[in-house]
Amino acid sequence: MRLESTMNRGQLMDYARDPADVMTQAFAGAVCTAFASGTFPALFFGLSEQQFRCLLDRYFPGAWPALFAATVLSDNDAPCPAFRQEEMHDLLALLLEHRSHGREEASWLAYAIAAGCTGGNHLWQDMGLTGRHALSDLLKQNFTALHDKNVANMKWKKFFYKQLCDRAEVNLCKAPSCQVCDDYQQCFGPEDASGLGALSMASGRAARAAESV
Repeated sequence: MRLESTMNRGQLMDYARDPADVMTQAFAGAVCTAFASGTFPALFFGLSEQQFRCLLDRYFPGAWPALFAATVLSDNDAPCPAFRQEEMHDLLALLLEHRSHGREEASWLAYAIAAGCTGGNHLWQDMGLTGRHALSDLLKQNFTALHDKNVANMKWKKFFYKQLCDRAEVNLCKAPSCQVCDDYQQCFGPEDASGLGALSMASGRAARAAESV
């Protein structure tokens, strides 16, 4: 039996040990976003079953037997296109390299953020958070060096992909500086709930295509 695609965040949050905890909210959002997008196999936003069960036991006790234990899992579940796998692996590498501490929650959060980047809204929305400030606080606490690189306060999803482009020495900007670019507001504008702030996977594909030229 598979989980229904209509599974919502509330079903998992019913088992939350501390529903007000920001990390708990982020993990719940990541599970639902990853499942809805089919980005990772096995529904666990990239974690192994053992890691995922450990996360659930810590943050959502009782959720495994109630929601996931009867799910049929295999490496072929929710097959992920190769280009998207590469992008998720690149995002994970970026985040994992910038962990501020060795606690396993930071590793789980890296996977959760990568899963959130596959959604179509602002990253904080697809992670089930209350606003950009909540996401920024999580990044500050768990990926401090990466957080502090965003000195211009670029939208987080845009910022992560810009880091990947910079690493690949790929310049996708259409103007000599951000301030004179026609897309300035898309990168630096407010991230309220009324608009969509997604940087689509097209940016990552463009970066890889440019790199291969």
